[in-house]
Amino acid sequence: MLGFITKAQTSAYGLKRKIAKYMSDESGATAIEYGLIAAGIAVAIIAAVFAIGDELNNFFEAVQTKLANNYS
Repeated sequence: MLGFITKAQTSAYGLKRKIAKYMSDESGATAIEYGLIAAGIAVAIIAAVFAIGDELNNFFEAVQTKLANNYS
């Protein structure tokens, strides 16, 4: 009976140690942080494209028109 109790306590201690190690592991947190940074940059790029997209389109159409008029 004493052997069973000792084995159970050892197993419980080992399980507790594994759970503590798992809870203190922060390797996945870094990946999540980089993912959030990348998502923020993507949102900023999309917002910038929508904000100046029409202006850029008009600029390039004006350049195309001037080039077509000068070389035709």
